Amino acid sequence: MEKKSNVWANVDWITISIYLAMMFIGWINIYAAVYNEEHKSIFDMTQQYGKQLMWIGAALFIAMLMINTDSKFFVSFAFPIYVIIIFILMLVPLIGTTINGAKSWIQIGSFLLQPSEFMKMATSLALARYISSYNFKMHSYKSLLTLAGIILVPVGLIFLQNDTGSALVFGVFLLVLYREGLNGIVLFFSFLIALVFILTMVLDPIITVSILTIAVLVINHLMKKKIQRTLIAAGLFLGIFGILYLINYLLQGTIKPVYFLLIAAILTSALTFIWAFVLRKRSLMIMIAIYLGSVLFAVSVDYVFHNIMEQHQRDRINELLGIQSDLHGAGYHVNQSKIAIGSGGFFGKGFLQGTQTKFDFVPEQSTDFIFCTVGEEWGFLGTMTVIGLFMGLLMRLIFLAERNRSKFSRVYGYCVATILFFHFAVNIGMTIGLAPVIGIPLPFFSYGGSSLWSFTLLLFVFIRLDASRFEQLSF
Repeated sequence: MEKKSNVWANVDWITISIYLAMMFIGWINIYAAVYNEEHKSIFDMTQQYGKQLMWIGAALFIAMLMINTDSKFFVSFAFPIYVIIIFILMLVPLIGTTINGAKSWIQIGSFLLQPSEFMKMATSLALARYISSYNFKMHSYKSLLTLAGIILVPVGLIFLQNDTGSALVFGVFLLVLYREGLNGIVLFFSFLIALVFILTMVLDPIITVSILTIAVLVINHLMKKKIQRTLIAAGLFLGIFGILYLINYLLQGTIKPVYFLLIAAILTSALTFIWAFVLRKRSLMIMIAIYLGSVLFAVSVDYVFHNIMEQHQRDRINELLGIQSDLHGAGYHVNQSKIAIGSGGFFGKGFLQGTQTKFDFVPEQSTDFIFCTVGEEWGFLGTMTVIGLFMGLLMRLIFLAERNRSKFSRVYGYCVATILFFHFAVNIGMTIGLAPVIGIPLPFFSYGGSSLWSFTLLLFVFIRLDASRFEQLSF
């Protein structure tokens, strides 16, 4: 009894209070989003708001269970939990149920469970356990490969379920690794990949490759101040491209010019790399590798976009980037969402007074687009309250993570914060047209048991670890 009282005395009640406030506001807005005149009671278990109350009750039980669990349990069983959820993920393609094009659900009676939601917590535990192990060294190849495996194995399994949104969440673990000492060049590569992707989508791939080539030549000249070498490299690139293009023209070939640019980039890069290797010019070798990787990525993105992606996926990306505008097709969700949020004004239309919500103009309004209900009925004040709660929670989690002496607790805390941040930023970004519609819920607000339970587990495991910050978590 003494142990439990100490645990409850040390838990962070500020975080718990924010959690409870979020769940309550989410429940009220789910009631408003799917309000039924024939079922006015918010406790009606035949409606989504009644079922959500049941999920909330179960979530509170999970929260209490986590707080009363010995913190050393999460350390000792981090890897077994990871392996168990991986095994369940492997079963999903075989026994899973398809919803909205994603075969990522397992049906248990009348209840649907999404294992990928729980994989986020399991991966966080595994990363925390490995990074905090005695022999871990961030910059060793063994450690980096192991970290990549821990993250990429669930990503691959989730991609097989056609659940792109859930798979993308795992990218935020790069921020956690950066906090723990990962070289900042990795974040630079991530930014570069995103930039090249956008350029390839907005511009013709020929223009993108040309921009990359000119950029690397200019950067090399500015660094080395040797115009002769820059002109030789440029001449070599243009010469190879010109010869290939001329041969294709004379033979009346149908090969796209972008592939000649790719071959020219590869051959020029290979020759320059060999020259740099012989002269031991390490910085030039790195620059060539970055350039060639960017070119290969740009060409592959163009190929994947036009030959592998489904039409609805291409439409959503084009809609987001402003390449096309289809207010009755791919852009319908976002357009109706922006209308709903904008119509709320400063104070909102009032509780249960949202016309966009009431007449079902916004699809998925109780799940992925729950933020629309907040904006329409509670206005700018309501949306800022929700955003303020999330920002307060994230700042509190970072503070708690930094005050922990245990490396395991700190790493896990940052995992929790980055996962919640990704969901918060992308979900709200979806509703206002700043992020693609990838189907991820707003934590503690969106309707659904799997989402609420997984986020509750994720958060309260950390709250329990923080409550043990004065203890030594042995390995």
